[in-house]
Amino acid sequence: MAFIINSILLGIGLAMDAFSVSLANGIHEHYMKWRKMCLIAGTFGFFQWFMPMTGWFCVNWVVDLFHSLLPYIPWIALILLLALGGNMIKDGLSGEEEEIQSATSFKALFIQGIATSMDALSVGFTIAEFNVREAFFASVIIGVVTFFICIAGIILGRHFGMKLADKATVVGGLILIGIGLEIFFTA
Repeated sequence: MAFIINSILLGIGLAMDAFSVSLANGIHEHYMKWRKMCLIAGTFGFFQWFMPMTGWFCVNWVVDLFHSLLPYIPWIALILLLALGGNMIKDGLSGEEEEIQSATSFKALFIQGIATSMDALSVGFTIAEFNVREAFFASVIIGVVTFFICIAGIILGRHFGMKLADKATVVGGLILIGIGLEIFFTA
């Protein structure tokens, strides 16, 4: 049960950048149809699934080659999640979040998907101790959580505007820091 809760919380933390961009996309197209909303949210969800799995494969390949790195994985996870979370909090509080152009063309969505999921790549390093089935399941949970958060972001963007974007980034940063501390102290 803790595995599922941690995966959901990780998904929430990672989805905050995509949530902010979804808000912008909702503002950009006030009358967006459900099909397009699902395409946007699906793009973000796919990248939030794909990037942790990519990171997991990279770490496990490296760990197989250099088995001596295994004891350092909790430290790596702690440092990466503290840095990511701290940066998200700083950006959210300062209002200097990176600007990602709101647009919904295929090319724009692809770029948005990659840009908002780069932090998810490093999460693959934090789940390196999982077996392939656990890593896949955690990544699927992250992707599904991202999908639903992005749907909510688009809907909220259509109704409330960008007033929520900086708060979402701070909450996401706090969640990532909390997960990093939990991984470190339970290792």
